[in-house]
Amino acid sequence: MADKKLRYGIVGCGSMGREHIENIRAMGGAVVTAVADPTAASRQQASELLDGQVQLFEDHVDLLKSGLCDAVVIASPNVTHIQVMRDALATDLHILVEKPLVTKVADGVEMIERAKAKKQGIVWVAQEYRYMPPVAEMIRIAHEGGVGRLHQVAIREHREPFYPKVGNWNRFSANTGGTLVEKCCHYFNLMDVILKEKPTRVFASGGQRVNHLDEQYDGRTPDILDSAYVIVEYPSGARASLDLCMFAENSIDNEHVVIVGDEGKLESLLPSGVLRHGRREDWGRRQVWGQPSGTGKGVAVRQVRDTNIKYPGQHFGASYVEHQRFAHAVRHGLAAEIGLEEGLRAVATGLAAHKSIDEGRVVALTEVLPAGW
Repeated sequence: MADKKLRYGIVGCGSMGREHIENIRAMGGAVVTAVADPTAASRQQASELLDGQVQLFEDHVDLLKSGLCDAVVIASPNVTHIQVMRDALATDLHILVEKPLVTKVADGVEMIERAKAKKQGIVWVAQEYRYMPPVAEMIRIAHEGGVGRLHQVAIREHREPFYPKVGNWNRFSANTGGTLVEKCCHYFNLMDVILKEKPTRVFASGGQRVNHLDEQYDGRTPDILDSAYVIVEYPSGARASLDLCMFAENSIDNEHVVIVGDEGKLESLLPSGVLRHGRREDWGRRQVWGQPSGTGKGVAVRQVRDTNIKYPGQHFGASYVEHQRFAHAVRHGLAAEIGLEEGLRAVATGLAAHKSIDEGRVVALTEVLPAGW
């Protein structure tokens, strides 16, 4: 397997499925041999992207049974993941399943139980934000003690509204799990990765303020949130926050990640790729006074780029890096770097945030996840 060209199947050929195709093509050492999608137009778009050199299937089950693939990428609508995964986990194929893993916690628990019986093939959840070059670098610095003991993580995304998708499935929470699952499970997972802890409580405020209010699909109005603030608490007392606005596309850097420790601060900005790192002066004294805030003194600023990324795509090269690491794990018999448990916990944090908004209270993760989590 180490030298063999990996054969990929793609389940779901909408925008994200085609994004995976682009990454696989750019990566080299791999080929997309089969795609499956119930929508003819999506199959056709995937075929054109692959110059017609691919086997097309309407049903994912036929792709899984075809013998054409070593690995499968599941990029179908969120609510379909559970059924596709039931079928995929029954095979020996390696699996890369898109986020969010599921829309319901019970479905994620079922996946984890089914995966225990899988004898061959890794199962990897595509939550790639940790691989964005400036974010990866700030995580490395933080974990090496570059800002001391970590206390706060703040993530802001100010962006455009949800893109149109086939059948407008992403306009309804029943299909997506809700905006804070669909869009933000990446961020909740990133918080956990940075702090190296599992969240305990969530408090959120949000609503549908601007987007999709005048749209109708089969007599239904979209019910997805377009803005929210979320606070996540951890056992050590560390906290993380999310500031999401999806009617703020007139931004220069639409994503901003901040890590603050008792000895300093890290910031990464995307798409500019800027990384800032500052350390407090005299941080060992009881009364701490460093440089005055806002002066920029003592702050190192640089751009972080990975020139090995051949396809930046929609996620600043993070998906490309993730595909490289997935392929490396497949070739060398390594474990998945992002497992099903991580995928489910990120979904659960998003579901807890929605519950908090709906009920106007702090929600413990124990209310959302099964006992023992």
